[in-house]
Amino acid sequence: MDFTQLSMFVSVVETGSISEAARQVHRVPSNLTTRIRQLEEELGVSLFIRENQRLRVSPAGQNFYQYSKRLLALANEARFSVTGDVPSGLLPLGSLESTAAIRIPELLARFNRRYPSVQLTLTTGPSGDMIESVLNGRLAAAFTDVPFKNPALEYRPLCNEEMVIIAPGSHPPVHRAREVDGASLYAFKANCSYRHHFESWFQADNARPGQIYEMESWHGILACVIAGAGLAMIPRAMLAIMPGAHQVNIWPVNEAWRWRETALIWRKDSLTPQLRALLNLLGPS
Repeated sequence: MDFTQLSMFVSVVETGSISEAARQVHRVPSNLTTRIRQLEEELGVSLFIRENQRLRVSPAGQNFYQYSKRLLALANEARFSVTGDVPSGLLPLGSLESTAAIRIPELLARFNRRYPSVQLTLTTGPSGDMIESVLNGRLAAAFTDVPFKNPALEYRPLCNEEMVIIAPGSHPPVHRAREVDGASLYAFKANCSYRHHFESWFQADNARPGQIYEMESWHGILACVIAGAGLAMIPRAMLAIMPGAHQVNIWPVNEAWRWRETALIWRKDSLTPQLRALLNLLGPS
């Protein structure tokens, strides 16, 4: 087993295709097929399930994929530490939609200027999706809100977001959850920590929301609130850049529920040279 085999194996897993992986690693497909077979023989397990000329990663292959990614990352980091080469390669990042819109554009622009050899990609989504993607290796790191409890993750603080309640322009003041007991809400899907925070605000005041309508974007949420159909909780900084924000009433929540910390998270065992370069731009923790 060598790093070339591991790189081939990772490419096949990530592309789902021998031919596509062969193009990525600049080999002929037959060479990849032979090297993967040799790797399986050495390990004594099937890394793929082969059905009608299609490949699916086996349970053993899924486990081995995680270790292979970590070994390749460590090898790359070791090489960088002694050669001083400029980081290069892929850096797949994730982010909350609001953080991507208001907090990190300038940071990512500086990163691209300083490290042009790094291919940085950005995926947005709810916090649950971001954390899962970091844990399973699809993302190198993600900007999401904390606190979260997972011993496999490290994090570097980015900022604190002030959360506010928004209501239709005709809505009376909202001082506590009991005043809007049973109100309809607009939020992201259930694995969004902002939604969980909003629901917990109700529960802490012995109140319950009514119907929760799941939306795909902050702009969609704002449009529904403007239309008079319900309430939402949103970062104040995000609301400030959105057209139509002047059409809603904005109410702060009590101090215990007012702030959400946002941070960059990554796996403790996956600190690559590309990610280290990004952390250097973020500054000390």
